[in-house]
Amino acid sequence: MPDRAKILLVDDREENLIALEAILSSLDLVPVRARSGEEALKALLNTEFALILLDVRMPGMDGFETAAHIKRRERTRNIPIIFLTVVDSAPDYAFRGYAAGAVDYLTKPFDPWVLRAKVSVFADLYNMNKRLAEQAALLRERVGHELPPGSGDQASILPELSRRLTAVEEELTRVREIARKSKDPALSAPLTDLTDRVTQLRAGFDALS
Repeated sequence: MPDRAKILLVDDREENLIALEAILSSLDLVPVRARSGEEALKALLNTEFALILLDVRMPGMDGFETAAHIKRRERTRNIPIIFLTVVDSAPDYAFRGYAAGAVDYLTKPFDPWVLRAKVSVFADLYNMNKRLAEQAALLRERVGHELPPGSGDQASILPELSRRLTAVEEELTRVREIARKSKDPALSAPLTDLTDRVTQLRAGFDALS
């Protein structure tokens, strides 16, 4: 079984972290806390995250500065960030959030169902990307061996690869339908990227079949 996706929760207030964990408790993922921007950056050094929920207003390093550091690092720049802040924040906060690299921006108090739905889809995309990367690596390994068509090794591995790839394609179709119904623009770019990767892997697989 693959490891459960990890979600980084960044907020300087304990009650907010507790509330976020309660909202996400029904999802099959692992929440990881950070009480400051500095703690968040330390957590990102050794752990791979599917998504970051980042509070804007924090003492010291605020959410915008934290996001800037995350986006400058090669290892973390592609992790999606959803900014969280109170409804009476400065009117330019949303613009600054998107400019800092956020994929979405939610104001408190937010609808728990909406947040849970967004996090669920990003976790699904993360898991699909992980499985796709593993299958692509396996396919490259087999191609690297330059196995002749019809060889025993190729005959044994291709059906399994096809089954795994088909499962990803079916799951991608499900997630795309969820995104279509939600009309959430934050999902457009990651879905397009994943669809392109699945299409490329399928083309490579078909060339071997």
